[in-house]
Amino acid sequence: MSAPQEPGGLLQRALESGRIHSAFLLAGPGEVADQAALRFVRGVVCRGEGERPCGICRDCLLSAVTREQGDVVIDGKGKSGPFYRHVGDHPDLYWVDRAKNRTRITIDQVRELQKSLRLASTEGGWRAAVIPQAELLSTEAPHALLHLLEEPPEQTCIVLLAPNLAQLPDTVRSRCQEVIFSQAARPELRSENADEDTRSLAERFDGIHRTGIAELLDWAEEYRSPRGVRGAHGIAAARVQTLLAVGSEWLRLRVVDAVATEGPVQSELGAFRTLSSCRKELSQRNANTQMIAERALLAVRSAVTAPA
Repeated sequence: MSAPQEPGGLLQRALESGRIHSAFLLAGPGEVADQAALRFVRGVVCRGEGERPCGICRDCLLSAVTREQGDVVIDGKGKSGPFYRHVGDHPDLYWVDRAKNRTRITIDQVRELQKSLRLASTEGGWRAAVIPQAELLSTEAPHALLHLLEEPPEQTCIVLLAPNLAQLPDTVRSRCQEVIFSQAARPELRSENADEDTRSLAERFDGIHRTGIAELLDWAEEYRSPRGVRGAHGIAAARVQTLLAVGSEWLRLRVVDAVATEGPVQSELGAFRTLSSCRKELSQRNANTQMIAERALLAVRSAVTAPA
C-alpha cells in the first residue's frame, strides 16, 4: 500500500491516533526520509502530552540527538565497535547504519538487532528501529529481517528507508506500510542551493528542444542498469528517480510561466502525467531503468516541440 506523503502526513497521523504499524517503508530522498524517520521514532517512544514528540518528556530528552552520527563508529561484525547506535541516548531507539568498513548492512547487524528487540524494553514503553539505506542490506540480511517483520515483538516498530521501493525484495515490502515522499523531493533548479547534478540536468532539459532523437536515446542509455553487477539496478533506479524529479519540476516551472502569460499548457501537463506514470513504473521490482528514462525524455521533448 503506497501513498504520496509530506513529512508530517501518514506518520504524524499514526502518532496522533496511537495506531502504529509494526513496520514502515519510507521511500524518498535521503535527507527528507532520514529526518521524517528520526522525528517519527522519537514520537513513537514519546509519552508526553499533545504533539509527539513533545520534546520535554524523559523519553524525548533521551532521544534528543546532541552529537553527530559519525561519533559512534559502527562495525558490521561487532569486533571493534557496536553493531548499531542509539538515537541520542535512548536505549529503546536503534539506528542500524552500514559500517564504515563495509559496503553492506550485514546479516550480523540484523541478527543483533533482532536479539535486542526480543528483550524487554529498557524504558518500559515502545521501541523502534530505523534501517537507513535499506537497499544496502546484504544478500542474506533480508531473510533475517523477515523473521523480525513476520513476528514483531509487542510495541515495536521497524522503519526502513530506501530511495526507491524497487530496491527492496517484495517479501520485505509486503510486510511494511509504504510511505512515498514525492512532493518533498521537489528539487530547486535555479537557486544557488541546487546541487551540481540537479543544475546539470536542468541545463540539459533547457536544451531538449534542440536534442535529436538519436541523441535523446543516447541520453536515456546513460540510465541502463548493467547486468550481473550487484547493486547496479538500485543505483540506476535512484538516478532515474532524480531524472524524473528534475524533469517534473522543470515542466512545472514551464507551466507556471505559461499560465502567467496565458500561453498553452496542455502539452506540458500531458508530459507531466507521463513522468508521474514513469515514477510508478520505476517502483516495480526489476523495472527497466533505460526504457523508463527513454519514455520520460521523449515525453518532455514532444511537449516542448509540439505546435502551439
